[in-house]
Amino acid sequence: MFMPKETKFFDLFDRQIDNVVKGAQLFKEIITKPAVTADNIDKMHAIEHDGDEVSHRIIDKLNESFITPFDREDMLDLSNSTDNIIDGIYMITKRYYIYKLLTPGEYSHKFADLIEQSVLALQKVVHGLKHRKHSKEVMEQCVEINRLENMADILRDEAISTLLNDENANPIVVIKKKEMYETCENVTDLCEHTANIVESILVKNN
Repeated sequence: MFMPKETKFFDLFDRQIDNVVKGAQLFKEIITKPAVTADNIDKMHAIEHDGDEVSHRIIDKLNESFITPFDREDMLDLSNSTDNIIDGIYMITKRYYIYKLLTPGEYSHKFADLIEQSVLALQKVVHGLKHRKHSKEVMEQCVEINRLENMADILRDEAISTLLNDENANPIVVIKKKEMYETCENVTDLCEHTANIVESILVKNN
């Protein structure tokens, strides 16, 4: 187990990933109801802002701490990568509203589900950092995140193929939806990247 006096760092990382889960679950709710409204965009913005505050707190603590539980650069990478996920979710949500894609459709629903699953698995990964004895379970969740990212790749290709082969589709709508599918898949990439950072941390500290 890492040194108890460094628990505050882990609490901050837990808070950061818990906030991302909150954002992913709101995103799924917004997309699948659907409820792409100005009020929900504001709710997502508030979650994204909370994530920024935690990121700043982690940086402040890194600057004021002489001893850290693991490499400072790895800690900063983990915080930044986690923050990028909620930034990505907020950006997607906002663009659905700006592009007036108020009825996102089946593929968007599937992406929202994959994003939620990826973030929930990542939550277990980050929470597992506190205890080395949980490293096996953490690694299993990292494999799961990789599997979900591969599913998102396949879904993106299928969604875009269906979109481009619809001769009756409005070209402007095609452009908008194609961007949304690619951006949704990118969020699962960010989850995988964050999981890879945790894997690297565990390897270095075991």
